[in-house]
Amino acid sequence: MARRKPKRLPPIPGWAVYLRTSTKDLQNPKMSHDRQRFSIQQSLLARSELPLISEYSDIESGTRADRREYQNMLKDARMGDFSHVAVENAERFGRNDAEALSVIDELDSLGIAVRFADYPDLNPMGADDRIMVSLSFTLARRESMKLGERVRGGINAKLRNGGWAGKAPDGYVNKEEKTEGSVQTQHGKYTRWVEQDPKQIQVWRYAWELLLENSWTLEEICEKLHARGYYYHTGRPFVKVNKDGTRSSARNGLSRNFHNWFYAGWVVSEKAKISPKTIRGQWKPLISTEEFERGLEILKRRVEHKTPRRRHFYLLSGLVYYVCPTSGKQKRMTCSTPNASRSSGGNPYYCVESQNVHLSCHKIDQQIPEQLMMVQVDPELIPAIQECYTQDLADKLVV
Repeated sequence: MARRKPKRLPPIPGWAVYLRTSTKDLQNPKMSHDRQRFSIQQSLLARSELPLISEYSDIESGTRADRREYQNMLKDARMGDFSHVAVENAERFGRNDAEALSVIDELDSLGIAVRFADYPDLNPMGADDRIMVSLSFTLARRESMKLGERVRGGINAKLRNGGWAGKAPDGYVNKEEKTEGSVQTQHGKYTRWVEQDPKQIQVWRYAWELLLENSWTLEEICEKLHARGYYYHTGRPFVKVNKDGTRSSARNGLSRNFHNWFYAGWVVSEKAKISPKTIRGQWKPLISTEEFERGLEILKRRVEHKTPRRRHFYLLSGLVYYVCPTSGKQKRMTCSTPNASRSSGGNPYYCVESQNVHLSCHKIDQQIPEQLMMVQVDPELIPAIQECYTQDLADKLVV
C-alpha cells in the first residue's frame, strides 16, 4: 500500500511585509522603506484583522539569489510562518513578471496570499488580475527605460553646453549650490560646476612640468612627486614602498590623467560623441591645448620606441608530456620562465602544474637532435610522404 504524504498544516494567520529599494535608487533607502511601509499599512494592514508577524527588507537589485531577505521570506513561508505577504507593488516583489508569478504560484500552493498596496483588491491568482500584474511590470520597464533616456539626454545636453556631469578628475572638485526663485525654475534645485582644488592642482601642475621637460619617465615623475610628499586626492601615494623594501609606482593612473583632455579645458565624451577640441569646458584649464598635445606626443614617442620585453620561445610548447613514475599517467607540461626580468632573461622550464616538476628547456631541447637522428623511414613510404608534402605545399600557395 502506498504511503500517504503527511498533511501540511495551514500557515499561521498573519502578515509578512516585504520592502525593497533598488541599488540604482540608493539616495535615501530609509525614506524609501518608510514610504513603502506607510503605503502597505494604509492600504492593506489597516483594513485587515490579521496581525503583522514579520518584516523583510532588501537594499539591492538583481536576481533572487542576491536578495537575502527575499530568500529568508520564502524560507519562512515554506515553514508556514505567515499566511499573507504584503508588498507595495508588483515591481518590488520580483525582477520580472515571470519570476514574480512563479513565486506567487508557489506561495499560493502553500496557502499564502500575496497582495499589493497600490491595488489592494487585486488577486494575482485570478485570470484578469494576473494580466494586471504582468501589465504593471511592462509599464515599470517602460518607465525605467524612459527615465534612463531622459537622464542620458540631460547629461549629454550639459556636456554639449560645456558643463561636466561626472566626477571631476584629480586636481579639480565638484561644487554645487542650492538655487532659489527664478533660477530654480530654469536650472533646478541645484547649480553644479567644477573648479580647481587649490591644493591638488599644484600636484598636477608640477607633474605636467616634469612631463613637458621630456627628461623623466613616468616612474621617475612618480618618484619626484612622492619626494615632495604629494598624493592623489584619495590619499593613494604615487610610490608605494612594500614591506620587503621594493617600490611600486602609480604610473598607470598618472598616464591616464596625462591623456585626459579635461586638463586642457576640453569636453570629450565617447558616449555623447564629443571629439577633442570641439567644445570648450566651463572650467579653468590647467595647461594650454598646445602643451597638452605636446605631452601626448612625448608619451606616444616613448611607446613607439619602447623596447619590447624579450620572450622565450618554447620549442616543444604543447608537445612534451611527463610520465608519472608511480601511476604511469601522462601529463602535458606547461612552459614557464621565472625571473624573466633579469638581464639573462631568466631560466625557462617545462613544468607540470600543481607539482614540483621543473625540467630545464635547455637540457630537454638539447636531446631533440639526437632523437631525430634515431628516426628511420621505410623507403617504400617515401613516395607517399613526398606526395602529401607536395599537396600540402600547393594548398598553402593557392591564392
